[in-house]
Amino acid sequence: MKPSTPEEAAALLREHEGPVRPRGGGTKPWGPDGEGAVLETGGLDRIVEHNVGDFTAVLEAGVPLATAQETFAAEGQMLALDPPADPRATVGGAMATNDSGPLRHRYGSLRDLVVGTTVALSDGTLATSGGRVIKNVAGYDLGKLFCGSFGTLGLIARVAVRLHPLVPETATATGAGDDPGRLGAAAAALAARPLEADCLDLDWDGGAGRLLVRFAGAAAADQAASAARAMRELGLEDAAVREDDDDLWDAQRAAQRGTCVLKVSGRITDLPAVCRTGARAVGRAGVGLFWLQVAPEQVAEVRDALSPRACTLLDAPAALRSQTTWAAPDPGALAVMARLKQRFDPERAFRPGAFVGGL
Repeated sequence: MKPSTPEEAAALLREHEGPVRPRGGGTKPWGPDGEGAVLETGGLDRIVEHNVGDFTAVLEAGVPLATAQETFAAEGQMLALDPPADPRATVGGAMATNDSGPLRHRYGSLRDLVVGTTVALSDGTLATSGGRVIKNVAGYDLGKLFCGSFGTLGLIARVAVRLHPLVPETATATGAGDDPGRLGAAAAALAARPLEADCLDLDWDGGAGRLLVRFAGAAAADQAASAARAMRELGLEDAAVREDDDDLWDAQRAAQRGTCVLKVSGRITDLPAVCRTGARAVGRAGVGLFWLQVAPEQVAEVRDALSPRACTLLDAPAALRSQTTWAAPDPGALAVMARLKQRFDPERAFRPGAFVGGL
């Protein structure tokens, strides 16, 4: 199934019997594969509006993220979302998986950038919250609810997003160390300072690592120099500034993908524990979000070491994903999620069993 409008998507769902699996660019085969008819968003590929003066845009879910960014960049704007680059990745897929990159430090995830959402539900209803209202769903912020839902509640058909100025001038301060505790303390101290940084990342590999702090704007180099001085004061080594820094951040994003990757959702203070697992790790040091590259046979061990932090298996062999994508959920949280599943997808048509707790 490949609808070309949200209305057509709703009609297809109204007529279809059995499970369905939404699919964007196919770049993130995360979670159990499951069964069901594939519902592609490739036909929903229009940039409906780009309101340059208001810094907003309305996009259909199948618009490639790279295409949207090129359109916005032509007007000196950007969607402040920078997950690992892949020309096939779509806006809807990034939203469904809550994918993000280093800019999350300053701008948050896509759930913080979406101002309106239209979704097609399993009964053929089109529901909207936020901007460009067709039908409001009282009490629910669909953008936040569907962000990270992995296609298990309904089909994201259209989103309205806020944009930000695109600033080409950047500079990055880096500081290294092999003591996880010292790196963690430095990250917490830097995050607490009014640095106005775009990104604050960890890069850890082979028993040593570094922090990276990126700035954008006319004063980026001066701000990076100030951050480098702060890193020295905090006990980090080899503090330096790079103005030609795109390759540093391309590498950070690329390390979020791999043969077997665990995404750890925790706190800023969890950085030392992440490093002590011995895994190759990158992440948002000022947010508490990390990606660990591990061997398939190490997944259970690393999860135990980081418990009770949420560790979600992303890239992995299909057999392993089908068994252990999600960590054991909190019973109270699972009960809330079950009620939401019942509210939005009572027939369990969308990827049944693919979400936390078998939802």
